[in-house]
Amino acid sequence: MPLSSESDGCRAMIMTNSPYAGKPAEPAMLTDLPRLVTAYYTHQPDPTAAKQRVAFGTSGHRGNAFDGSFNEWHVLAICQAICDYRATQAINGPLFLGIDTHALSEPALASSLEVLAANGVDVMIDHQHDYTPTPVISHAILTYNRGRKDGLADGIVVTPSHNPPTDGGYKYNPPNGGPAESDVTGWIQKQANGYLEKALAGVKRISYDKALKAATTHPYDFATPYVDDLKNVIDFDLIRNASLHLGVDPLGGAGVHYWGLIRDKYQLDLTIVSDAVDETFRFMSVDWDGKIRMDPSSTFAMQRLIGLKDQFDVAFACDTDHDRHGIVAKSVGLLPANHYLAAMAYYLFQHRPQWRADSAIGKTVVSSSIIDRVATGLGRKLYEVPVGFKYFVEGLLSGSLGFVGEESAGASFLRQDGSVWTTDKDGLVPALLSAEMTARLGKDPGEVYREITGKYGESVYERHDAPATQAQKDVLAKLSPENVHASELGGDPITQMLTSAPGDNKAIGGLKVVTQNGWFAARPSGTEAIYKIYAESFKGQAHLDRILEEAQQIVSSTFTQS
Repeated sequence: MPLSSESDGCRAMIMTNSPYAGKPAEPAMLTDLPRLVTAYYTHQPDPTAAKQRVAFGTSGHRGNAFDGSFNEWHVLAICQAICDYRATQAINGPLFLGIDTHALSEPALASSLEVLAANGVDVMIDHQHDYTPTPVISHAILTYNRGRKDGLADGIVVTPSHNPPTDGGYKYNPPNGGPAESDVTGWIQKQANGYLEKALAGVKRISYDKALKAATTHPYDFATPYVDDLKNVIDFDLIRNASLHLGVDPLGGAGVHYWGLIRDKYQLDLTIVSDAVDETFRFMSVDWDGKIRMDPSSTFAMQRLIGLKDQFDVAFACDTDHDRHGIVAKSVGLLPANHYLAAMAYYLFQHRPQWRADSAIGKTVVSSSIIDRVATGLGRKLYEVPVGFKYFVEGLLSGSLGFVGEESAGASFLRQDGSVWTTDKDGLVPALLSAEMTARLGKDPGEVYREITGKYGESVYERHDAPATQAQKDVLAKLSPENVHASELGGDPITQMLTSAPGDNKAIGGLKVVTQNGWFAARPSGTEAIYKIYAESFKGQAHLDRILEEAQQIVSSTFTQS
């Protein structure tokens, strides 16, 4: 069973690691790009096969052109479904369309434009036909819609996030700028699958050449408004005056051309480790399972920047669509995602005096409880939600959530004046905040986390993944306190058993069992044929191992009973 661990100061997969993990990619591992793009255009998905249907997980539809789960038909069907949804909701402002650097993103952009233009949608695409990070799309939507009550904008981001080079992905952001809610994605998914079942009958489409020249297709400068506005989120004067030497590795992602603009605009001593864009991502070190994956929270994938840590005061990286972050500090190397989430919350709520006094800290139910302790220590309310950034959107818009984060290294926070920045994950601002934090405190984020553990205790955290059939995933999603017959977990009395999140009372799609010194949560993956057990202990590794063993017994007995 694969195991993800943060107990050793890094997020790493152990037990079943590939012998190639952390090493440069071998030539045989590289994706055959001509074959991949050919499969995108020529493979027609079978809508009677579950794996070839449109399926929105926690963040859009993702798939692979080779296995029939992300092909042109999917994009055409989803895009038409989005056009239909816009019509039902009277969303008639511009649609901001961005792509990342995956090989399938450019073909999917072309397919999307053909449908959007045929439907008369005003589409904004990068004026230099460049890549556009996910948070930049969110920022563009919110900027356009500010003060408007009608003619609202929305957006599409073509990205499978940090997934391997073979994959493609498609996300829809409604006028609130964040990931679409489940009722919206459910409607779009059903509509899109209907088009697949009818062999695309009803999908409007014109040629790509006509779509590019259509009066409704508009060039748009995404980068300048975003980069110029960053000064309202990050204190660049502080960073510049501290004369910090910073490093960034864009990991060949959508923000690759943004970092130079940020460096020049704010006169930072920032070294861009590499500005290479290569759709095979051959420059990456291989992830835990032998796959190329642009995950900035993985020690295996981040070997290049980790190896350079002593050259910089602090360094950082972002994933392929730049909505996730990874921080490399001199003191510890790569910070585990949960550690940096806690450090950000700890820092921000002490150095953002214009934020509301009742502004809360948001986290997902499977994020570290060290964040809970930070919130208590700061006298701030904790707002705990199910897995999915969409659950933070309304709080960010209203300013009732000052900082939000999820265990997979996704976060965002308010502007310095307490107003909304983005309502989708932003990898760039947490990266830049690590520099502000270091400049102000004279401590890098690893040292800040050490200060936190000195106050609130040290934890060990792990995640186990295991294969699961759809039937087993369905059972796991319906776990309830009745499935737990024990009164203790790891030798401590159980204080809570949760099937809904305390913050918004929405179902977590599984079960979380809590004690004073630890917890576990079990839930099925929304995108893969696996289930996940997350666990944490404040009493050490042996105690965590006991929690995990008891958690596995509960899950296994549930499968047996079903």
